[in-house]
Amino acid sequence: MEPIISVEKLRMKYPGDESLIFKDLSLSFDKGEKVLLLGPSGCGKSTLLQVLSGLIPNSIEVPMKVEEMKCPSSWGYVFQDPDSQFCMPFADEEIAFVLENLSVPKDEMKGKIQNHLRKVGLNLGHTSIETLSGGMKQRLAIASVLALEPEVIFLDEPTAMLDPEGTKEIWDLLKEVGRDKTVIIVEHKIDHVLEFIDRIVLFNDDGQIMADGPRDSILSRYKYEMKEYGIWFPGVWDEYVNEHEPIREHQFTDGSLLMHVQGFSGFRNKEEKIKIKELKVHSGEWIVIRGENGAGKSTLLHALMQFIKTDGKYELMGTPIKRVKSPTEDMTFVFQNPEFQFVANTVYEEIAYSLRFDKRPQQEIDERVRTLLKVFGLMAHRDKHPFQLSVGQKRRLSVAASIVIDKKIILLDEPTFGQDSKNTFALLEWFEEYRRRGITVVMVTHDDHISKNFATRIWTVKDGNVISDENIAQARFLETEVLSL
Repeated sequence: MEPIISVEKLRMKYPGDESLIFKDLSLSFDKGEKVLLLGPSGCGKSTLLQVLSGLIPNSIEVPMKVEEMKCPSSWGYVFQDPDSQFCMPFADEEIAFVLENLSVPKDEMKGKIQNHLRKVGLNLGHTSIETLSGGMKQRLAIASVLALEPEVIFLDEPTAMLDPEGTKEIWDLLKEVGRDKTVIIVEHKIDHVLEFIDRIVLFNDDGQIMADGPRDSILSRYKYEMKEYGIWFPGVWDEYVNEHEPIREHQFTDGSLLMHVQGFSGFRNKEEKIKIKELKVHSGEWIVIRGENGAGKSTLLHALMQFIKTDGKYELMGTPIKRVKSPTEDMTFVFQNPEFQFVANTVYEEIAYSLRFDKRPQQEIDERVRTLLKVFGLMAHRDKHPFQLSVGQKRRLSVAASIVIDKKIILLDEPTFGQDSKNTFALLEWFEEYRRRGITVVMVTHDDHISKNFATRIWTVKDGNVISDENIAQARFLETEVLSL
């Protein structure tokens, strides 16, 4: 049977890079196959997906050589970053744009638009896309691709920003609509993917194929290599926890009060989006913020950073927030989309920016930047433009640039999405080191493993309200005291 997609002896090189992304890579895919491209962050999986679809070089110009290539004629592509594929300002118009290109009659359009939105769990009308949460945007992006009714679907981490329930719902949907299609997947969260796929292509960090074969065979025969390269595999969290038992031994300490909000609200366009009765934040805490997509988690962080209008009592370091000259003197923030905060032209200078602004000595700058480049696996990319990095690398860079100067509170919005296991654990261990030094970590995440193994406190957000404030560290401490009696 002739393959529906194929590439023979692919070579690629980004402008300014000395090394090749791929060197004589050959792959083919048969009609109806469900294939997972699995490898460490930054190995080129997303780039390869764009080559296989024809986006590179037809829409994105990247120098490449290939002896032979066959791309599908009917395909849809779901990007890691949903904002990068929207064409219209409103949710219904985004689906309508696709249907218009398919020559769907106008009188059928409204019903089809709502049907596609309902399929991905969205109840939206003429809603501005920029007002949607990251997870809701991702659902909309998937809906717009499904509206194409393509023969081949390319999925580049389609559930990276979704909550656990939403992740399951989307994969259940993708399994249903993709049953008779060819589906090529790049994904780090593989639990819901494994039962859907029948083949795995395994890459090392240089973009070379280590293995290509049936799912079960790859998972059983290459577990050591997957662990070595930081590739997610079933049970990796259990192994990590067993090998790092001390992470579960959080000692409860009532540190100094850093932040106090009471009767506090956050507004977007004069509409109240977040409401808090009372919350207190102390030094040395690791606070995880949980909740469904669109619940208001990111909005809560934005309110605490004063990115949006707020009302009510808010004291930072004992000072009313209205009298605080700049909250960033004591807090730093990592956006959900790392590109929002890049200001420099190289990875090195992005990390060094705050230090230069603070007029630190060059020796201190170099030492600090080098340390963070090593910790976050970016040393080999120090001279690249930040936009040349993979999504996972961009995320690590945004974290490194934000923490280069110590602040009392670190606010992070989904810092581990798009990361392989090695870099995820490195990030978490770095945050834990900060916490033990008395710095407070406040993190939005959907990863229950982080909540269970690292958090000292959990805030749960629902419909714009913080509905619970659970002190896990204190509970662990009291449990330990009881067991010792």
